[in-house]
Amino acid sequence: MSPARILAALADLAPVNKAPAAESEEVGQKAVWDGSLTTVPGAAELAAHDELHRDERLLRQGWGVVTGVLDSGGRRRRVAVPLVTRPVRLEVALAAPHDHKIIPAGDLVFHPKLAGTAYAERLARVLSPDRTGDEFRDPAWLKDAAVAAGFPVTAVAHRHDPDAAAPVVLARSVVYIAGPRIESGPIGQSLLEWSGRPGLERTALAAAYGTADAPAPGDLASDGGTATDSASADSAPSDPGIRSPLPLNREQAAAVRSARTAPVTVVAGAPGCGKSHTLAAIALDAVASGRSVLIATQSVYAADVLAGLLDRQPGPEPMMFGDTERRNALARNEVPKKDVELARRGAADALDLLHRVEHAIGTRLDMERRRLRALDAPVFLLDDFPGLRDADLDAVEAAAARTRGEGGWPWTRWRRRRARRELQRLAGTAADSAALQRCIGIARDVQAMTRLAAEGGPRLEPLWRSAEQADRDAAQALGASLRAEAASAERRSSKAVRALGEFLAAQFRGDQAQRRAVLEHVDIAALLRAVPLWIGTVADAESVLPPKAGMFDLVIVDEASHVNQLRAAPVLARARRAVVAGDPRQLKFVSFASDARLTEVLDRHGLRGLGARLDTGRVSLYDLACGAGPVVELTEHHRSVPHLIGFSAAKFYGGRVRPITAHPRVQQTDAITLHRVTAPAADAQGVVAAEAERAVELLAELAARGDRGLAVLSPFRAQAEAVEAAVMKRFDLEAIRAHRIRTGTVHAFQGSESETVIASLGVAPGDPAGRKRFLSGANLFNVMVTRAREHLHVVTALDAPGGLVGEFLDYADRAPGPIPGDGAEGDWAVKLAGALSGADAAVRHGYPVGHWKIDLVVGEGDAAFGVVCGVHPDGVRAHIERQRALRRAGWRLVDAFPSTYGDDASRAAVAVLAELRG
Repeated sequence: MSPARILAALADLAPVNKAPAAESEEVGQKAVWDGSLTTVPGAAELAAHDELHRDERLLRQGWGVVTGVLDSGGRRRRVAVPLVTRPVRLEVALAAPHDHKIIPAGDLVFHPKLAGTAYAERLARVLSPDRTGDEFRDPAWLKDAAVAAGFPVTAVAHRHDPDAAAPVVLARSVVYIAGPRIESGPIGQSLLEWSGRPGLERTALAAAYGTADAPAPGDLASDGGTATDSASADSAPSDPGIRSPLPLNREQAAAVRSARTAPVTVVAGAPGCGKSHTLAAIALDAVASGRSVLIATQSVYAADVLAGLLDRQPGPEPMMFGDTERRNALARNEVPKKDVELARRGAADALDLLHRVEHAIGTRLDMERRRLRALDAPVFLLDDFPGLRDADLDAVEAAAARTRGEGGWPWTRWRRRRARRELQRLAGTAADSAALQRCIGIARDVQAMTRLAAEGGPRLEPLWRSAEQADRDAAQALGASLRAEAASAERRSSKAVRALGEFLAAQFRGDQAQRRAVLEHVDIAALLRAVPLWIGTVADAESVLPPKAGMFDLVIVDEASHVNQLRAAPVLARARRAVVAGDPRQLKFVSFASDARLTEVLDRHGLRGLGARLDTGRVSLYDLACGAGPVVELTEHHRSVPHLIGFSAAKFYGGRVRPITAHPRVQQTDAITLHRVTAPAADAQGVVAAEAERAVELLAELAARGDRGLAVLSPFRAQAEAVEAAVMKRFDLEAIRAHRIRTGTVHAFQGSESETVIASLGVAPGDPAGRKRFLSGANLFNVMVTRAREHLHVVTALDAPGGLVGEFLDYADRAPGPIPGDGAEGDWAVKLAGALSGADAAVRHGYPVGHWKIDLVVGEGDAAFGVVCGVHPDGVRAHIERQRALRRAGWRLVDAFPSTYGDDASRAAVAVLAELRG
């Protein structure tokens, strides 16, 4: 089964879009018509709507709008179809509310029949910043353009008449609110074209469907280089080979490691568990090893989030392509070789310092472990080797090793005789033995105990502070080195600079088709060497990037649970390996594929054996990838206080999700508030008015006390629109922007978050069962209740619902209790806990934080801190890793090792209590 045959089958499974693509982008009722391209009188309402839906980017500017009554689908109706549109923002002008500048925020989109024609070029010039040419001053040509698009217009008009029946084309701009972006276009034809392209057998597409050729040597292995040799400030110490400018826990480091070698890697994770963070680290790691990376997301917002995350870190500058307002003009100048070398040396020096600090910490922790062993060691055995008590034990071990063996050359025998004499002098014996080796270990333990007694314990606090600074310095230095490498003269050859210049020249003019045409003729290998990191949407990747199999070394697909196989296939075909990220417990794509159609297509192409994978109506890209490669699950939650994630963690993720945000100051924070209203049923429009009113009142209360980052969402579109209308009446644009207020449906909020979320459930007791079932959908409900970072307000008219909703309301009604801990481990921790409890201090034993435990937590609220009583049971590396993770999470940690206090728990308790009171 070849990947070509699979693509042909997918082409047959693709739906046929019979409606003209441009008709799905009609100008709606919420529109402002204007004759100027720089200001929009009376646009405050549109700007407010845009702000409420900032992540969705619903604001469009159109020009050359065909209006009037036309035949459409066999009936006559009034239409308003722009010949060219683009996403825009309205720049704030609060001092002059009738003067909002239009800021382009994405690609031009032409009517399908005009794309690639001379009319498209003229339309592009009209909307260009400099407006060169006479297209705007003399728009008579616009009538011919409308006719070429298939519209029977009779004239060019200069004023919008909403009552006019005769079809005309307007030489005016319109700013309007569009619906959510619809992926349209001939995906079936595109897939069919892909099926005939060479090189598919060794791509991520073939690997995902289980038809890949065996990789050639070096295809999947890491190149080594910067990615494997350098060290990160905050990478997981348990795996020194994973180094990144981004801090990584063990699960995230495992995902990076898998992405280096596996043809397909799946990164799964509950909300707030760091999927985007991990994908950014994978991308940086691949670029550091000299590879090219394509990051493709389902939404423009997700692409912007990942780009923003990378912007906040030092490293290579990504190329934003397609329909994004973050499109950037990359610096074309190369970094001189001497500056690259300087950056490399800076990274090496910073990493060397980090290693030396870690080594110093590790040495002292190892001494603490040895001291504990020495307390129970049979020290009397050293009487057989009296010299070991004060000897250089490294020299003893080296001499013992040289005594081993028999026969050999005269020189070898002489060396053994000399080593025996040295061993006799140092240890009192001339021969190596198991007894000697055991006593060397005991002697090391005794020496560590003696040294710690003299020094008053490990005294690690200065070293921990040094490690934190070394972490930060190493991260900055490694990122600076990555950025310099990516723009080095070695990468920026004359071919690469020319290719980059050609692409950037097309990046800010024309539509996606023109941009793709440019890329078809540039040296793509040279371009990717000069710019190895690209970010855009799945749809834009197919529209903009040339259709070349395996052109990227790695493709990273985010939101994969929401990505249809049909759209994913061309993206997978463009890379040799893939990382697919998603969450099967969140919203999936919607499909109406026919089972009968699937069976018929599978039979025609002889692919019955792949029926479970090619079920495009049920199997998302995430589902497909799970059957093709290792799944790395991220289970450490970083977004919210424990109460906000607790229900989902238990109900949807089997208790595997552990909040790293756990702390006594927030552990009993009641972060969910129920607001009950009375309503018998939703009205004829599907709106529970009492809920909408209470939600907006609550929003006003939160804004009045100065809260920011406020969102109101609902599972139902009608309810969300009712809330939005009330918000628009209650708040002006200045207030909406000041408090960062957003509204929308749960579907629109997937992948987003806000500090405070108000969820209007939109269901009343008398509503039909189908409406209640929709609310109780596990994936939708999981998304709805996990968007808040700090507080969730639930507004509901339901009195005693059962099922999932009832379970959640019961959970929300109960304030969270304290976490007592799992019990102290080790005799010393038990003794110290007892001494502290005797002094009436609040003590928790074995306090869980993420995947770690703190030996003891002392105190309440903000004053609480962790007490580390001994070396982590898993060893020195785990101890350092835990220390890093907890300090990053905001914990104050105090070391209370027994060696520091001469094994006197009362002395240790006095010091810990002084820390608490101080």
